[in-house]
Amino acid sequence: MSDIIRRDPRAEWIARNRLHPLHAAMQPAQGSGMGPNGLVRKNVHGQGFIGPNGIKRIDRSGVQQGAGSKRAGAKVEVQLPLHTVAQPAFYIAVVPDMVGGRLSSHDRDVLGLAHGLAGAEGAVLAIVFGEHKENAFATAGVDRLLILDGEQFSGYSPEQRIQGLRAVDNQLAPRHWLLPDSRTGGGELGRRLAASLGERPATRVWQVSGEHCIGRAGAGREDLGRALPRLILAAAECAEPVSETRHEALPLVLGQAVPRSLPRIEDLGAVAVDPGAIPMAEAEFIFSGGNGVSDWALFHRTAAALGATEGASRVAVDDGFMTRDRQVGASGTWVTARVYVAVGISGAIQHLQGIGACDKVIAINLDPGCDMIKRADLSVIGDSEAIMQALITAVAELGGKRDAA
Repeated sequence: MSDIIRRDPRAEWIARNRLHPLHAAMQPAQGSGMGPNGLVRKNVHGQGFIGPNGIKRIDRSGVQQGAGSKRAGAKVEVQLPLHTVAQPAFYIAVVPDMVGGRLSSHDRDVLGLAHGLAGAEGAVLAIVFGEHKENAFATAGVDRLLILDGEQFSGYSPEQRIQGLRAVDNQLAPRHWLLPDSRTGGGELGRRLAASLGERPATRVWQVSGEHCIGRAGAGREDLGRALPRLILAAAECAEPVSETRHEALPLVLGQAVPRSLPRIEDLGAVAVDPGAIPMAEAEFIFSGGNGVSDWALFHRTAAALGATEGASRVAVDDGFMTRDRQVGASGTWVTARVYVAVGISGAIQHLQGIGACDKVIAINLDPGCDMIKRADLSVIGDSEAIMQALITAVAELGGKRDAA
């Protein structure tokens, strides 16, 4: 038989035709892609296979659905290898932002950087203030977990938190301190800690290699290289988050009480902000509409009831339903929301690229086979108008119960 490799015109035609049922099967698997900051990252959505019901599944055991003795549709439990550090030679201390009581994608990137600095002998120590809702510290790369609880750490209390971090530094003497260089607390807290410790921090660090690091400078237009300092304020996508190992996340307790600082700052609580005034790139909760939205007045009422920042697909913007600054996607704005709700958006590749860094994606759509449904963490199949009206009703009932309480 000839060894000449021949083209398959039919396969090429199917690969170009997005409406063909076999279009997805003819696409090359994308193992990695470039993020908005230029860092090549793994494509976690490029793994797995399409099952008989059109749902993508990941089978890490190597047994495809329906093969061998596996029951069709059976769920395969994945047990990641456990990384243990019995006697740490040193600590790499990480202070995550924990916005909303959970690890953000930025926090996970910083933990990934800390894991690389710790190596096999060191341990990653995560320091969390107050109560939290996170239950995935182990899979995020945390070897030791220290929770500094108490009313003195609640709200906006940077001076008291510095006292807690100084107590950790005195007792454990971490080799490096890592904080996210963000607007949600890490940037300010890291600079306050640097002043308190007398350290010169490296800011907006996006790459660490050996004993050197590179940070953004000149309003993000230049790179600044320097020797790796003890205190690092890391930018988003500074490293790959931990995804292939499971860690112990053993609790630690300080052996000394944290001294109280003078109450020179009074926290008056959060100030109500119009969600429409928040820039898309900084919004934490985005309610986005697309071609499947027919009642835009209802869409605006739903976004207002949820307290979400409004977004839109390119089609909705081109049709004049939303302004150009609200367009989400590679041709619009790259967003990093903790929750992204897509209403009536089919999921063009440019739109999916723009929401690649979002933590949780919720899709509301009539088409169970669209690309947005495959990307979403939670999918609601149904009429968007009925679902949005139900959301408004549920929020109103919840508000009434709170007022009664």
